[in-house]
Amino acid sequence: MKLGLFNLMSFKDNPGGIQGVIKDMRKMVALAEEIGFETAWFAEHHFTNYSLSVSPLMMVAHMAGYTRRIKLGTAVIVLPLYHPMRLAQEIALVDRLTDGRLVLGIGSGYQAYEFDRYGLDVEERNQALLDGWAIISGALTEGKTQSPGYNGEPLQTDFLLNTLQQPLPPLFVTSTNPHILRAFEPWSPTPFVTAGYRGSPRLRQMVSDARHGWAQAGIDVNRPIAVQQYIHVTDSQVQAHQAAERAMFVARMIAALHEKKTATEGAFISAPPFANEPDADEICHNLMIGDPQSVAQRIILEAKETGATHYNCFFQFGDMPIEHALRSLTRFGNEVIPLLERELGRVRS
Repeated sequence: MKLGLFNLMSFKDNPGGIQGVIKDMRKMVALAEEIGFETAWFAEHHFTNYSLSVSPLMMVAHMAGYTRRIKLGTAVIVLPLYHPMRLAQEIALVDRLTDGRLVLGIGSGYQAYEFDRYGLDVEERNQALLDGWAIISGALTEGKTQSPGYNGEPLQTDFLLNTLQQPLPPLFVTSTNPHILRAFEPWSPTPFVTAGYRGSPRLRQMVSDARHGWAQAGIDVNRPIAVQQYIHVTDSQVQAHQAAERAMFVARMIAALHEKKTATEGAFISAPPFANEPDADEICHNLMIGDPQSVAQRIILEAKETGATHYNCFFQFGDMPIEHALRSLTRFGNEVIPLLERELGRVRS
């Protein structure tokens, strides 16, 4: 199992403002590289304080200059928001700018708030994903592709740029849908699964349901799978509850973004508590929040039950104060990883 660091880059109350969020991200990625994480991942969201990472490829290119070894991933490129002819070139260029450290995460997106503002129908996202990928995969793996021209007639275009990693960088998709996985199958995609604040119970069920669906569709159920979890390592119940509240800040924004009409104050999401919201103790139980031993034990159990080959760790969630996030990540490296490696084998790159 390999470790990843997820960077959502939400903005809440960072004392350094927007620039503070960016500086915090650099510190977290630098520490993750030092500890031995395989990949640093960057989200894509638009127009609100839910995330400042509006371009994961731009984040990858930027962080290539601040790092040496760690792989840099898009988690994920919301493909329907792009023109695939341009995106194919940018993927190829970024893989070369990073000397082959790009990990390519692709998804369909889900936020109607974003799609509406790009003039797109979120209900058409899955077909847009498949149509866009057909163009991109041809451009990158065959050096040519067809796309509609100005008059709607298909134009063939030859591509000079291809990726340094052949035939493609490692490919991850945020879907467990058998139909979508089958379309990506020639490139051995790894499904990416996250349960948000619901944590381990929901995550295990999602993976189980996915494998059941794959079996029915004749897709290999033992394929690699990536899971994502919130993590905060602390011996303090007060700090654990503070971390739980940061996780709920993110959860409330997600709940608001799932509404038909998302309420905002300027670019800030209005995110009040929602119905049946869990309390801090339940959140700490569902997420990986606690002392090093309990966090390690729960990750080991989750890894074995889900068969996770990639474990993506979300440390600085909800614009958590950087000193708390760095302390948690440091303790994870010093105290949790050795316990993981006793049971799971080497997880450091």
